[in-house]
Amino acid sequence: MTCDLVIAATGRDEDNLVISLLAKRQFGVARVAARVNDAENTWLFDERWGVDVAVPAATPLISLIEEAIGATDTVALLRRSKAGVEVIETAITEDSRAAGHPLGESTLPAGTVVATVVRDGRPTVPSPEVTLLPGDEFLLVSHEATEQEIHAAFQ
Repeated sequence: MTCDLVIAATGRDEDNLVISLLAKRQFGVARVAARVNDAENTWLFDERWGVDVAVPAATPLISLIEEAIGATDTVALLRRSKAGVEVIETAITEDSRAAGHPLGESTLPAGTVVATVVRDGRPTVPSPEVTLLPGDEFLLVSHEATEQEIHAAFQ
C-alpha cells in the first residue's frame, strides 16, 4: 500500500513520464526516478512531471537504487567518460574502521581526492586533521579507483 521510491525505467519516455506523474501526484510517492531514453526529452523530466531524479539511459540504475534504498554505504554517483573521472559517495558508519580517526590516516586509492565531507547536512572542506564520525558522508573524485576500493579504504 506504500512505497518510498518508484523507478520508471521502461524503454519509452512517454511511459516513464506518466508513471512518474501518477506515482508523485496520485500515490504520493516521496522519491521518483525516471529513465530518459531520448536525450532530446531530458527537459521534460523535472518536478512538473513528478520526476525527482532523471537518469540517462546510458547510466546504470543500480547505483541510484542502492543510494535511494540505503543498501550500501559506497555508491558511484556520476561517471564522466570525457573527463575520465567518477564521483563516488561513501559514508562512515558505527562499524567503519575509519570512525574516530583523522581523515589523514586513511589511505586513499591512487588518483583519488576527497572533494567534501558532509556532516549534519553541511559540506565542509576536507583536511587531514578532521576526525571521521559515524554519519559523515564523503564525495570523492577518482580517475582510477572503483567503488570497492573506496569502500575498503574507509570500511
